[in-house]
Amino acid sequence: MSLAYKIIDQTKLYFVTFRVTGWVDIFTRDSYRNIIIDNLEFCIQNKGLEIYAWVLMSNHLHLLLKSNTGNLSGTIRDFKSYTGKMIINEIINGTESRKEWMLKLFLRKSSDDNKHGQYQVWAHNNHAEIIDSDKFIEQKLEYIHMNPVRNGLVVRPEDYRYSSAVDYSGDKGMITINRIMLKWKTYR
Repeated sequence: MSLAYKIIDQTKLYFVTFRVTGWVDIFTRDSYRNIIIDNLEFCIQNKGLEIYAWVLMSNHLHLLLKSNTGNLSGTIRDFKSYTGKMIINEIINGTESRKEWMLKLFLRKSSDDNKHGQYQVWAHNNHAEIIDSDKFIEQKLEYIHMNPVRNGLVVRPEDYRYSSAVDYSGDKGMITINRIMLKWKTYR
């Protein structure tokens, strides 16, 4: 088994990407985005999760994070499991126009691996890279915050609500983050 892109040290800072099964553009609706925002904040307040940067795109989530309890993998597992169940519940009981298509896609993927429930919202693998230098932190901060700009959603990173770029611009974002102070950057 390869250790590439795996969390091998539960106490270190990581750049992690979670993607939706089939790259479904699910986070285009507030109801699904709010599930993610609310649960990230829950994990911060109750599970020892420390988030340094984040961005929620239409079909994936990038995070710079670590655990102050030494159980990063467990927190990620719980986050993905809970949010997956909540998203499925919202698809079934909400006003989702793509309900049948989405449930079929998530069920089909789940059928490929029966060890997980009836539906699978999140892909199993987490693209996790350990942060081992200041240069790598800077690179990942830039990558995370520029993602909505590169995708043509906003002109300035701090204008995208579902990101920590607003925190780094000096305002308060949607979740509690630990801002990384870079020596060469100035902030308002």
